[in-house]
Amino acid sequence: MRRREFITLLGSAAVAWPLGARAQQVAMPVVGYLDVGSPTGSAHFVAAFRRGLSEAGYFDGSNIRIEYRWADGHNDRLRELAVDLVRRQVTVIATPGSTAAAPAAKAATTTIPIIFTMGADPVAAGLVPTLNRPGGNVTGVATLNMEVGPKRLELLHEVIPSTRIVALLVNPTNPAITEPLSRDAQAAARALGVQLHVLYASNDGEIEAGFAALHGLQAGGVVIGSDQFFNSRSAQIAALALQHSVPAVYQYREFTAAGGLISYGASLTEAFQLGGVYTGRILNGEKPSDLPVQQSTKLELIINLKTATALGITFPLPLLARADEVIE
Repeated sequence: MRRREFITLLGSAAVAWPLGARAQQVAMPVVGYLDVGSPTGSAHFVAAFRRGLSEAGYFDGSNIRIEYRWADGHNDRLRELAVDLVRRQVTVIATPGSTAAAPAAKAATTTIPIIFTMGADPVAAGLVPTLNRPGGNVTGVATLNMEVGPKRLELLHEVIPSTRIVALLVNPTNPAITEPLSRDAQAAARALGVQLHVLYASNDGEIEAGFAALHGLQAGGVVIGSDQFFNSRSAQIAALALQHSVPAVYQYREFTAAGGLISYGASLTEAFQLGGVYTGRILNGEKPSDLPVQQSTKLELIINLKTATALGITFPLPLLARADEVIE
């Protein structure tokens, strides 16, 4: 090789190597975010998840990229969306706030880490063998929302003790939550001496139809079942309850803040934030098999007095005294 050609070759290599190094430097881990809700109804929860990521040192667009996949209330789309994230070889899949999304992700991959945030029992759902030793590629955050489901019916009965007929609105496409919630609510209703009608809704039209049916059932109140589909429609559900003049109880503060009467359950923002922290720990190199399932134990009782006035309801003073927050 001639000396001039040799120098030219060295110069080309010197230029090519830094370009390749820079390309590797700008490549960022990708977080797949799988949610049964919609971006418009979940912005507050996404912000909490991203706060958790920031606690672990990760910021979307800076040192990670988040790929969002929304099922818009259709649980049957989750499997397809999960497979798409796996096909794109994301670094980790987060399924915050959706019990149905975590099994869909687990069915799609046995290697990519999965971080769930859910109200159902992850052991009963078949996601992990035990809470302390999850094993495999799945771990996350569990709340107490299923355990306190019957308590919401008791609270509604405390607010309107004369009512003998109430309704429970659930999403039939999420049996992991719907079946145990309905069973426990029926047991609680029998103990209280009230009749419980279970209504089903998996789209906006069915939610409206469910509320429209309350008058014919002579239901004096309605309990909204735990489900991410309902979470993303808190404002719509609160407005329908006022429109039909029916007291309604749900699990999250977001419902009462949107005009719902009363909420009792885990702090969803805390749970999403914890899910973000766990996702960050995976990005930092920890394995899901070594991270025990966290339990979000913070419970909040929120009362909206403005809505109570509109419905002609007076809250018992002992119940007001127990409230964590009273919205006036």
